[in-house]
Amino acid sequence: MTTCGEFLVKQLRAWGVDTVFGIPGVHTVELYRGLPDSGISHITPRHEQGAGFMADGYARVSGKPGVCFIITGPGMTNIITAMGQAYADSIPMLVISSVNERNRLGLNKGYLHELPNQRALVAGVSAFSHTLMSVEELPAVLGQAFAVFDSQRPRPVHIEMPLDIITASADHLRVQPRVVGSRPSPDARLIEQAASRLSAAKRPLLLIGGGCVEATGEVRQLAEALDAPTALTINAKGLLPGLHPLLLGSNQSLVAVRQLALEADVVLAIGTELGETDYDVVFDGNFRLGGELIRIDIDPQQLNRNQAPTIAIQSDAVQAMRALLKALPATANNGNRYGTQRTAAVRKQLAEVFSGWTNYRQLFDCILEALPDARFVGDSTQPVYSGNHLVELDGPRRWFNSSTGYGTLGYGLPAAIGAKLAEPRRPVISLMGDGGIQFTLPELASAVEARVGIIVLLWNNQGYGEIKRYMERSDITPLGVDIHTPDFIALARGFGCQAERARDHAHLQSLLRAAPTDRPLLIEVAEAPPFAP
Repeated sequence: MTTCGEFLVKQLRAWGVDTVFGIPGVHTVELYRGLPDSGISHITPRHEQGAGFMADGYARVSGKPGVCFIITGPGMTNIITAMGQAYADSIPMLVISSVNERNRLGLNKGYLHELPNQRALVAGVSAFSHTLMSVEELPAVLGQAFAVFDSQRPRPVHIEMPLDIITASADHLRVQPRVVGSRPSPDARLIEQAASRLSAAKRPLLLIGGGCVEATGEVRQLAEALDAPTALTINAKGLLPGLHPLLLGSNQSLVAVRQLALEADVVLAIGTELGETDYDVVFDGNFRLGGELIRIDIDPQQLNRNQAPTIAIQSDAVQAMRALLKALPATANNGNRYGTQRTAAVRKQLAEVFSGWTNYRQLFDCILEALPDARFVGDSTQPVYSGNHLVELDGPRRWFNSSTGYGTLGYGLPAAIGAKLAEPRRPVISLMGDGGIQFTLPELASAVEARVGIIVLLWNNQGYGEIKRYMERSDITPLGVDIHTPDFIALARGFGCQAERARDHAHLQSLLRAAPTDRPLLIEVAEAPPFAP
């Protein structure tokens, strides 16, 4: 007999799933019956939150949904934080969980791992949650999940399988081919209106978000066609190369770029929420637009959040940009070079702002000199905050972190493991602080077990340094921020990792170049001298 759990594995494999993250438990072991011979790799984290973060990192790099097998009850409560981060950043994630037998659902009799309503628990961090009440429902529900991933704003999907459904016969089901649906295309009339306004604009501005991550060529062509200064959100980094003359970086919270936003007569925002953690990291509410706003987004509700548009176009970003490029006249920017000249002036102002950030700039220059094709997966820590402003990379999906949106701690280590599994040949650097890494430190063991050669760059300022400074600036006596800092070198070695303290930049580069490929390397970098110049 082929059980429903075994059929699930076959269907997932047929639809391109090659990796599953999960911790086997008494309520999920039947999902594992079909895994050994399926061709799907299984990665065992040390906590279900780690499973979710790994799936997130895997999805951001591969573009495919990260898949998790999670037990009933505590497994689901543990993964909620990771689902929240993925939901905030529009990351495709499929969470398959068990749930008690159908005749025990919602009875509150104290059954093992029982929750009153798992679906209600995850409602706010998923596109949808479904309880499988019959074996026959499975193919259609999986199809609905992949439709979310393929054809609309991607977000986590949760499917829970009662224990008696997992073990029920699925002999009568046949593996279905994957049907990839189309994404919404733009309204031609609205594209013409947008093209008319953009071609007449004297001071255009382009705001690009993570929803454009598959549109590298289109973003560059559109920016150049409009001669428009272009700001990228953190999840959009790399969509313009670092030296491009129209690139403003991810500096929308700084005065020079904000002034540009006020001066712009037409702003084109594509695939961006225009949210606080990309446009107002100083939290003063002073990111304002002075002219007309044209918004393009795959999510119709997002079109009217945060900033009201003059023209709102629901569409896939790639299709909308291609349509705009066709609709724009060949001389849209009239050769006035406004954009390149204005961008150069703003970048000069930004350079003055960053002149005091020498320590961080030298750190990233040092890393990229040693590993020029590195991918950076970050937590909420000072090098990430500074790198969000300073670092520019050639190509998308090379810089992402949890400092935006949901903003959870502990993300950077397990997400880096997922990223490395998605593209093993590229060096992956996890940027962690000494506070954040203690949330998910045991995932070092997961990486050793999976033979994942990531580099963990640990910024050690002996506590929650950024929060301490915030408390001091707010005239609050620091409390709870000077935490005990363990010996991370000894801990990492105890997990089976290679671990060293970097003495200086030259030593750091030698460590980076000699990093092992079959296990993590943890490099501790002290915030204070002698490392900091």
